[in-house]
Amino acid sequence: MIDIHCHLTFSGMNEIKDEVIKEAKKSMHALITCGLSRDLKEALGFSKRYPDFVYLSLGIHPEDVANMNDAEIKEDLDFIRSHVDDVVAIGEIGMDYYWVADSEQNKRCRKVFIECLDIAKESDLPVILHSRRAEEDVFNIVKENGMKKVVFHHYSGSMTLAKQIIDSDYYLSIPTIIATSRNLKKIVKNFPLEKFMTETDSPFNSPPSDKTNYPYNVRLTIEKISELRNEDFKIVEETTTLNAVKFFNLA
Repeated sequence: MIDIHCHLTFSGMNEIKDEVIKEAKKSMHALITCGLSRDLKEALGFSKRYPDFVYLSLGIHPEDVANMNDAEIKEDLDFIRSHVDDVVAIGEIGMDYYWVADSEQNKRCRKVFIECLDIAKESDLPVILHSRRAEEDVFNIVKENGMKKVVFHHYSGSMTLAKQIIDSDYYLSIPTIIATSRNLKKIVKNFPLEKFMTETDSPFNSPPSDKTNYPYNVRLTIEKISELRNEDFKIVEETTTLNAVKFFNLA
């Protein structure tokens, strides 16, 4: 099992992250923790403590862009660019029309998004995309910029766009909220298992029975996919794990 997207150095998880890793190692192949503007350095340092198990992505979240000045953005872009050898992906990056409603701020977000895509292209790295209420625009931007290795984190767009994403040889990452999402259930039942990866987005988006989400809850995602597709858990686990290993070039 692999959780391709979690936030181990985010407040609420950061305080217990070593205990979380100890538990995760009992059942998981690996996980990818995401460092954002508030914790880029901390995420980098933490990933180095668990080589070949905790992998790292670095990015600038569109919600953060809206609250940063140009100097802060440049500093983060420079940091990401100087540490591309330490990461397996650039992300999460993208657009967000739910939290960022102002049109001028969205222009800034788009500019920073494209700058992050440029770093990924220069470094031959995959991108992990954030696209809340902005799925079509994010899809068009990555297509226009010639991106090859793309995964839509926590996808919540339409079935029609999901087909376009998969037809473009991009991937969808399925989170733990699949248990309550009608849209995700339809997507998982109707598209190839070979185009899915799994995530928790922990500490966010906890399963209904928990207050805090954890990387090892990715098992619940796999169980739900298995149930919906009427496929053996082992097949779903092995396929989604292999998808992530190949996509991110993990050990």
